[in-house]
Amino acid sequence: MKILVTGGAGFIGSHLVDRLLLDGHQVVVVDILSTGRKNNLEQHDLNPNFRLSESSILNLSLLESEMQDIDYVFHLAAAVGVFTIVNNPLQSLLTNIRGTENVLEMASKFQVPVFLTSSSEVYGKNVSDSLYENSDRILGSPTTLRWSYSEAKAIDESLAFAYFVERQLPVRIVRFFNTVGPRQLGTYGMVVPRFIKAALNNEPILIYGSGKQTRCFAHVLDVVDAVITVAFAKNTLGKVLNVGNDFEISMNELAETIIEKTNSSSKIVHVPYEEAYGEGFEDMERRVPNLDLIRNLVGWVPKRDLFDIISDIAVEMQVID
Repeated sequence: MKILVTGGAGFIGSHLVDRLLLDGHQVVVVDILSTGRKNNLEQHDLNPNFRLSESSILNLSLLESEMQDIDYVFHLAAAVGVFTIVNNPLQSLLTNIRGTENVLEMASKFQVPVFLTSSSEVYGKNVSDSLYENSDRILGSPTTLRWSYSEAKAIDESLAFAYFVERQLPVRIVRFFNTVGPRQLGTYGMVVPRFIKAALNNEPILIYGSGKQTRCFAHVLDVVDAVITVAFAKNTLGKVLNVGNDFEISMNELAETIIEKTNSSSKIVHVPYEEAYGEGFEDMERRVPNLDLIRNLVGWVPKRDLFDIISDIAVEMQVID
C-alpha cells in the first residue's frame, strides 16, 4: 500500500514509519518538524519507498495533493507535551483541531481510510480504577489551558466519528496512554526520558507535585504493534480503542526505580506545580487504561515492561552522549 503518515518524524510516528516500511509499504511523511526530528527518519533517506514532505497539516492544498494516490492515512501530527500546550495554547489548538479537520476532509474527498490517534487526555480528571472507552470525561474550566489538549482531542474524535457516520469514511481511533521509549525527548515535559537523563548525569530528578500521582507506561514498540493490528482489522472499523499498559506506578516510585536501575546517585526533588507550569495548573492523580476491548477484538496485549523501557531509553542516551 501507499501510506501517508502525518507527524511521521515524531516519536511514535517515526517508529510507525519504520514498521510500515519493514512490512513492504510505500510511505510518505508529512511533518513540519516542530517537535518531530528529521534524524528520527535518516535511516530511510536512501529507501525509494520513503519520502518526507516538510509541510504542515494546516496546508490544505498540500494535503489535497498528497492524498490523491494514497491508500491509507495514519494521522499522528499534533502539538504534544504539557509544556507545549501550556506555553503555546493557540497554535496547539489550531494544529490539533483545524489540522485534523483538514486531514479528514481530504481523506473523505478521496475516500481514503483514516487511522486517528487520540489520547488518554480525553478522560481528564477521571481517576477510575480502570478507564473504559465509554468512561465519562471530567475536566476543569475551559480557561485552564491545561485542558485544551483534552478538549481538542475529544473534538478530533467527534469529527472523525461524524465523518464515519455521515460520509461513510472508514475510520479507526485509538487513545494512547503514556507511551515511552527510544527517540522520546524530555524537552516537552515527557517524564520518563527526563528522569532517566537526570539519573544518567547524577543530577537531581525533579518531580512536579507530591509525586503520589500515578501513571501507566507502554513501550513504543508495543504501541506500534497495536496500531498495525488495529489498523488492518475489519472488526475495528468505527471503533475507539485504548492502547497502553495497565501497570500502575507513582512518580516517586518511578524515580526511585530509575535511580536503582541506572545505578545513579541522583536525589529526588519535589517542585510545586505552580513553579513548573504557572499559576492555576491542574493535573490528574491517576490514569489507568482498561484494555479489555482491544484484547477481545484483536488479541493485543503489551509484552514489554517498565524495566525494558528504562533499559532501552538509557542505552540510547548513552550511545548518543
